Amino acid sequence: MSTSEIATVLAWHDALNSGDIDTLLSLSSDDIEMGGPKGATQGLAALREWASTAGITLIPQRMYYYDGVLVVEQQATWADPAETRILASAFRVVHDQVISTFRHETLESALSATDLTEKDLVSDT
Repeated sequence: MSTSEIATVLAWHDALNSGDIDTLLSLSSDDIEMGGPKGATQGLAALREWASTAGITLIPQRMYYYDGVLVVEQQATWADPAETRILASAFRVVHDQVISTFRHETLESALSATDLTEKDLVSDT
């Protein structure tokens, strides 16, 4: 287990949730790939736009890790319209920078997409 990669993803969440866009960008690679139910995009400009307009808070819960890949179960809360639900995101971290993040509607689909399993659980909050 790499505490550095886990710390990077936790810091990424903290920066997003606090609206600290500069720190969020510094924790992300220049060509970060992002995807979710509305499609995929790439680059720091796209990350800045999403983080500035999405109105989302992601609270990490269970975390799974293997070989630079993390799946984080998250309590997601949107400001407008007000909604809260549990989802999961898959992260790839290289040299303490997030190089990709893909949102999944369920923890099971995120684990399946990354070939992680319950044996890869590192944090259960």
